[in-house]
Amino acid sequence: MKKLLSASALVLGIVGTSGAANAAEEVNVYSYRQPFLIEPMLNEFTKETGIKVNVKFAKKGMAEKVEQEGEYSPADVLLTVDISRLMELVNKDLVQPVDSKIIDENVPSQYRDSEDRWVALTTRSRSVYSSRDRVGQLGDDFDYMDLAKPEWKGKICTRSGKHPYNVSLVSAVIANHGEAEAKTWLEGVKANLARKPQGNDRGQVKAISEGLCDVSLGNSYYLGKMLADEEQKTWADSVYLNYPGKNANGTHVNISGMAMAKYAPNKDNAQKLMEFLTSDVAQQMYAEVNFEEPVKPGVARSELVASWGEYTADDLPLETIAENHTKAMKLLDEVKFDL
Repeated sequence: MKKLLSASALVLGIVGTSGAANAAEEVNVYSYRQPFLIEPMLNEFTKETGIKVNVKFAKKGMAEKVEQEGEYSPADVLLTVDISRLMELVNKDLVQPVDSKIIDENVPSQYRDSEDRWVALTTRSRSVYSSRDRVGQLGDDFDYMDLAKPEWKGKICTRSGKHPYNVSLVSAVIANHGEAEAKTWLEGVKANLARKPQGNDRGQVKAISEGLCDVSLGNSYYLGKMLADEEQKTWADSVYLNYPGKNANGTHVNISGMAMAKYAPNKDNAQKLMEFLTSDVAQQMYAEVNFEEPVKPGVARSELVASWGEYTADDLPLETIAENHTKAMKLLDEVKFDL
C-alpha cells in the first residue's frame, strides 16, 4: 500500500508538473493593434519558441478593462499606439518594469521609459500631405509652424485636434516653442481650416483629392495603406507626403509600443515576447506589413517607405512629450479648435 501511495503521489506530481509547464508555455496579449498587423510576428514567435500567444483585440477601453480585472487579469503584454495611451497605463499603475538587456540594446533610450515601464516597437511620423496638382511637394524649409501662416487660409484639413495623434503633436510644439507660442500657432491653424475637424487621417487625404482642401495632417503609414487599397489608391495618388521640420526641430514622430501588465501571470514568457518584438526579425516584419519605421537601429525600412524620402526625427524624448499632454488639451479647449 505504501508503495502504491508513493507511486500515485509520483504520478500526481508528474501530472501536476506537466500541467503547470503547459500552462506556463503561453502568453496573453491585450492589443489595440489590428490582428493582421501583429499576427505575423506573433506566429513567428510561437514558431521559434513554442510559446502559444493568446490575443484579445480591442478598439478602446484597454486601461479600463485591465483596471477592472485587477490582480486577476490574465493580461501579460499590453500592445498599444501613441505615447499618451502608454502613459495612461503607467499613470493608472497597470504595468510593471521590465529589466532586459536585450531590449535596452535593441531600442534607443529616446524610445524607452526611463523606469523601464514601456518600450516603443515602431515609429511613425506626423506628416503633412499636399495636393500634387494645387501645391506640389513642400520644400525642406517647411515646418509645422508654417501651417499657421495666412497663405494657408481655407486650405487645411485635419481630424479632431483632441485625437491622440494631434494631441501629441501639440505637446511637441509646446515642448519646442513654449506654451504661449503653441497657443498662437493653434489659433493660426484653426483660422486656416477648410472645414471643421472631422474624420480620420485617410479622410483628410480623400478631401484633398476632392478639392476640399490642399494640405492635411496625417500619419505617414496611411499613405502605404491607401496605396494598397483599390478604392483609396486614387486618394493616395493625388498627394505628396512631406516630412516637416527638416531645417527646424525635426519631424514629429510617435510610436506603437508595449508594456508588461502589472499582474502578468506568465511574466517570463511575456518578457521573451517583448524581447522578440524588438528583434531584427520582428522589426523587419513590422516595417513590411504596416509601412512603419523600425525602432531598432539598422533595420531597413520597406522599399515603399524609403521611396518617400529621408527625414530627421525630432529628438525630444517621448516622456517629455507625454508631460505636456495636459497642457496640450488645455490649449485645444482654449482656442476651441474642434468647434
